[in-house]
Amino acid sequence: MNKDTSLTYALELDQQDELSRFRESFHIPKHTDGTNSIYFCGNSLGLQPKATKGQLNQELEDWASLGVEGHFHAKNPWMPYHEFLTKNMATIVGAHPHEVVIMNTLTTNLHLMMVSFYRPTPKRFKIIIEADAFPSDRYAVASQASFHGYDPNLAIIEWKPRKGEHTPHLEDLKHLLETNKDEIALIMVGAVNYYTGQFFNLKEITQLGHQHGALVGFDCAHGAGNVDLRLHDSGADFAVWCTYKYLNSGPGSLGGCFVHERHAQNNELPRFTGWWGHNKETRFKMRDDFDPIYGAEGWQLSNPPILSMAAVKASLELFNKAGFHNLRNKSIQLTNYLEFLLTQINSDRISIITPTQSSQRGCQLSLAVKNADKSLFESISARGVIADWREPDVIRIAPVPLYNNYEDCWKFVNILKEEM
Repeated sequence: MNKDTSLTYALELDQQDELSRFRESFHIPKHTDGTNSIYFCGNSLGLQPKATKGQLNQELEDWASLGVEGHFHAKNPWMPYHEFLTKNMATIVGAHPHEVVIMNTLTTNLHLMMVSFYRPTPKRFKIIIEADAFPSDRYAVASQASFHGYDPNLAIIEWKPRKGEHTPHLEDLKHLLETNKDEIALIMVGAVNYYTGQFFNLKEITQLGHQHGALVGFDCAHGAGNVDLRLHDSGADFAVWCTYKYLNSGPGSLGGCFVHERHAQNNELPRFTGWWGHNKETRFKMRDDFDPIYGAEGWQLSNPPILSMAAVKASLELFNKAGFHNLRNKSIQLTNYLEFLLTQINSDRISIITPTQSSQRGCQLSLAVKNADKSLFESISARGVIADWREPDVIRIAPVPLYNNYEDCWKFVNILKEEM
């Protein structure tokens, strides 16, 4: 990329961007002066697609005019509604459609997966997580260990960065597995770490875990819609994610779940069950013993919330039009450009703790602020930058390729320089 730091160059890059038209498909929050905010917080909550209201209104109108008949006669019948989302979602996370289902919420799905894939024994009961895992992940694995009668302080092993570093090495995970030989039941890490933005090599982690007799799962909350997860090819046993970050489905919206196809017909796996996971052909006979649907759908519990799914549908249709491969390519270029601009700031007040290699990160860059001073974050917020602060000392910035552009990056760095 041309090492040009001018606004003119940023505008030229936007003119050359074939995906720039998708920015107009989103509502961008306004700053107090009436201009568009610089919204770099899609890693926390994605912007609302303009099509979302229409999708929601369609279901509200069908509910009003059809009542219960909407299950079969709505424009988008509610009975199979979750199936309308499967193909596009499977493409985004790199899976076969029968390996993916949209259901529940993130941590609920994580618990449901651990019911099936965390099966501790007196000897093999330990769980490896990354040291700075998202709190909900830590709480979930700790409570699962406790539920099975194990002390979380003994059951949980942290995969830590080396002294003076911010991100862990794969070699150290291998060492943990060898040191705790035959004691690791599960590896469960965030595919993209929420704090540093590091994207782990899912395939290598899975291979290491399986070689040592452990099952492997990933929390892809910060990965789905952001990086090329290739879940099927990774060989992971399961994965979970939310849809309200990079997938723009609205606050607290539904989660997604991946179960590798080698488990698709394993009816011996323990699981918590509900009627929506039962064989579709006999579901309404109401008297049959549980007969799980083939694949990830067999882990469903209840009939899905259609209004929330309508918002997911609106966003996934945009992903389908843009093409996830195209979005990922733009994301790499956009984040590289932002990184370049940041490195031109002559100050030791901030440093980027996210890996520099594109293969080891998504669009998020985490900026560590010297002396953990939140005043810098507050000052850029007052200038119209919507980002987020994560304790103890990080500003997270995420230029999302669907709606952010090069001008956003230039304006942000210019504001940051002025405020420093």
